[in-house]
Amino acid sequence: MEKLSFVIPCYGSEATIARVVAEIRATMATRSFLDYEVLLVNDASPDQVWEQIELLTQEDFRVKGVNLAKNFGQHSALMAGYAQASGDYVVSLDDDGQTPASEVFKLLDKLKEGHDVVYGYYTHAKEHWFRRLGSYFNKKMAESIIGQPKTLRTTSFFIAKRFIIEEIVKYPNPFPYISGLVFRVTHNLANVEVLHRHRLEGRSGYTFLGLISLWANGFTAFSVKPLRLATLIGVFCAFLGLISGLYLVIQKILNPEILLGYTSIMAVLLFVGGMLMLLLGLIGEYVGRIYICINQSPQYVVKQLLNFEKTDAS
Repeated sequence: MEKLSFVIPCYGSEATIARVVAEIRATMATRSFLDYEVLLVNDASPDQVWEQIELLTQEDFRVKGVNLAKNFGQHSALMAGYAQASGDYVVSLDDDGQTPASEVFKLLDKLKEGHDVVYGYYTHAKEHWFRRLGSYFNKKMAESIIGQPKTLRTTSFFIAKRFIIEEIVKYPNPFPYISGLVFRVTHNLANVEVLHRHRLEGRSGYTFLGLISLWANGFTAFSVKPLRLATLIGVFCAFLGLISGLYLVIQKILNPEILLGYTSIMAVLLFVGGMLMLLLGLIGEYVGRIYICINQSPQYVVKQLLNFEKTDAS
């Protein structure tokens, strides 16, 4: 019997996670020939979501709980869930009800057409404008930096075959970026349109700075193109400085009475100094991540597991 594993990172979803699990149950009941499990990963949520997970695991042996020791971020929480998943197909799902579990068979049917990973995408995303704008820039940067196919739309709602997940969990370092890991394994990807609802309750746990940190993580962890871009910017600035210097010399020769402007000199100094600090910061980001990896900083730390032995015995 084929089996689906639903992996759901939980943060601030005390009031919604039970409804998400109930929707999964109702959806899977329509295809009773499929087995399934639900892995709920508590990413050190400040509310009582772990207590809700404990209740859900007591009610249903198919629901498993993974409690992380501290907040490691959504992608690390997904990695913790992937490591415990046992299904032939693994579904990544949000905990806020925006990505309806009832649409999962659209993804599964598309996957069985011969694809390795299928992402759900939304024609009308029910998100804040800055999230939609951020998603657009993220897509464009991912296409140019980490090799995302231009025709592909990535979201947090996707399904992957077992061998993809097995390859992803081999990544040992901190700062995982799921899309980057997927693109390293396969380009046999597809999209299918799904509904996108408003959050059942609350608001997104991602702030604008949090999104920037996530994007920087993905691009610095899986590509050296930003460093190559830094080199090109340095060459451009040097060339611009050379041309400006030649222009000033020629102007002085042609018109000896001309006064060299203090303002223009300061503008050039500020521009060059700013670019140097920017590029040094970029290089420092890479060096810092290398240092953290060398120190073997954990990707995540599991504090407690619920319902795994009972499920295995069933």
